[in-house]
Amino acid sequence: MRRAWIVPLLAAPLCAQLAQLPRKGRQFDRTAPRSLTPIRKLPQRGGAHEPLGPSPLQQEIARRRATLQPEPALAGDRVSKLERRVPDYSPPSPVPTIEEAGVLYPLPHAPAGTIFEPTPLPVIQAQEIPNRWRIANPDTRRYDDPKIDATYAPSHLWDPFNRSTLKGDFPIFGRHNFLDISVSSETLVEDRMVPVASPASSVEPGEPGFFGRGDQLAVVQNFRVSLDFFGGSAGFKPVSYDLRITPEFDVNYLLVRENAITNANVQDGIHRTDTSVGMQELFFEKRLFTNSSSAFRRADATDETGSAYFDFTSVRVGIQRFTSDFRGFIFSDEQPGARLFGTLKDNKYQYNLAFFNMIEKDANSGLNRWRSREQKVFIANLYRTDFLFPGYNFNFSALFNDDPPSLLIDKDGFIVRPTPIGLLDLGEAPPLRQGIRAGYVGVTGDGHIGRINVSNAFYQAFGTLSRNPFDVLPPQREMHINAQLAALELSYEKDWMTYRASFFFTSGDGNPLGTHATGFDGIVPNQQFAGGGFLGSQALADRGLINNAFEAGGVNFLNREAIPLTSTGVFLFGPNSLIPNMRGGLFEGQTNFQNPGVLLYNAGMDAKITPKLRSSLNVNYLKFDRTEVLEAVLFQSHIPSSIGVDAGLGLQYRPLLSDNIVITSGFGALFPGQGFRDIYNGRVFFSAFINLRLVF
Repeated sequence: MRRAWIVPLLAAPLCAQLAQLPRKGRQFDRTAPRSLTPIRKLPQRGGAHEPLGPSPLQQEIARRRATLQPEPALAGDRVSKLERRVPDYSPPSPVPTIEEAGVLYPLPHAPAGTIFEPTPLPVIQAQEIPNRWRIANPDTRRYDDPKIDATYAPSHLWDPFNRSTLKGDFPIFGRHNFLDISVSSETLVEDRMVPVASPASSVEPGEPGFFGRGDQLAVVQNFRVSLDFFGGSAGFKPVSYDLRITPEFDVNYLLVRENAITNANVQDGIHRTDTSVGMQELFFEKRLFTNSSSAFRRADATDETGSAYFDFTSVRVGIQRFTSDFRGFIFSDEQPGARLFGTLKDNKYQYNLAFFNMIEKDANSGLNRWRSREQKVFIANLYRTDFLFPGYNFNFSALFNDDPPSLLIDKDGFIVRPTPIGLLDLGEAPPLRQGIRAGYVGVTGDGHIGRINVSNAFYQAFGTLSRNPFDVLPPQREMHINAQLAALELSYEKDWMTYRASFFFTSGDGNPLGTHATGFDGIVPNQQFAGGGFLGSQALADRGLINNAFEAGGVNFLNREAIPLTSTGVFLFGPNSLIPNMRGGLFEGQTNFQNPGVLLYNAGMDAKITPKLRSSLNVNYLKFDRTEVLEAVLFQSHIPSSIGVDAGLGLQYRPLLSDNIVITSGFGALFPGQGFRDIYNGRVFFSAFINLRLVF
């Protein structure tokens, strides 16, 4: 009965729309069509219109024609062709003066002999004309009621639907300077059961068992404010400059059943309340020049962009969000750096050259801290739209991660760097530090080929590790990285349903004591794949270069939860990642290329039940690629590769048919296989959550 609240939370959005199903186009209408009376008739401006008569000009022409004298008929009523073609010639009469014209050609109602003076032309006075953003001509309105006419509906500062100065619809000053203010609130309530070990100091005396009960309750409240000041012509062409400031505030509460989870000190108990503030965006962007020339398109003197398709090159400096590919397999984060980006060939090509000097993250919220991590990331990628097939987009990426040796203990007292896998130096010193110089080269694709939606990826990782953490005896040998990632998703849309099948693979390390590290790991992975990315926060999507439908969290258990590996100080799975990378810490750990890898097979289905309600169902079967690393860390032999079946169901309800109010709920469960049972136990682990997003 403790978790009875989960059932109504999951069922509420569905029940709210159940009565609307028969009239939402989801059932075949087998009856004869019938005419329906409109629910409401919009009153047209001016009422009913009568048939239009002749115009004043037509009436004047008809009146003058009636005053003309008929021509005399010729004798015999016959005229030769020559007589009709060649009229009698008479010398031209001199042009009359104004006075003579008044006598010879008087107006119909003027007495003979009246002389008219020429009327001087009116003098046009200079007046201020409003800019095109605020022009509202009442004669062009369709309806008398301004509330019905959307084009000229009155706007308010607090109204995000109609035109507002605070939403970038009108210039804040001048004609090309705009301000867009976005405020969002996200409230998350999550109940979960994850495998955790009982610490040496248990909460209750005599508590049996090596594994604890694993029940956890988390409540997270985030407020995000974004001030975006930019110049240009809004949606008509790329901005000429952009200044954005986005602070975020976080309050989180965690209640658990075991000690040493909220803090390394068992005296801190089983609950924790924490707050943090992070600057998630703080950058300035400037459009440098256009990519138009005689080779592309001749520049128009009145068009500063030089191209009707606005190919451009811009630079952005500061804390900014960047995702390196369509699904966030390698890098997706908000970090300080510099980025050169733009488009070519009528926006068929999009390119990025980026450098990021990474900063630390808060241990509990994941927000940015004003503290350098001394880690540097270099990224170059190129997008090609309509590659080989119309609607299929291609991406080539090259990344380099330079992460020098470092030591970090987070604010909860846990060792994060280097990776604490339980092997210390022979003395009483901290664990030996490890430096990473890793490169990635890969290709990804996203789009459709005919009726089939396709998303694919392949990455090769290479580079060196300064030492092997499993080899603590001198001399410390350098390791070489050789790891791979492969992913493929095929989906088919039929009416309001989308059927999907996916495959995901990362190589594992089969020899922990060797000189090659073959377990794949990303830099900052945020993988929206096989049940991930259901929340769909488009406010976090980078401008035009990633898929907006895949952002911010998943529904399945392993897509969503961080799974600690008992007695090691590392996490087997991290949040928003399908890779069992065995990192230390949730947000601050180093990339680890000595991990077991994974094989994942997915079958899923997305449904747009009504315009307000959509759902996602995913079933994943997972297994480890190699288990030798787990056996070495846990001192346990012959661990099977089966992880188990991970199933998840999510519902998303939008009561206003927009993203201003979004209610998302989900439930995921992991039914463990034999390998997961040998590492943990045979219990079914689950997570249930509800998320409320309010956006202005």
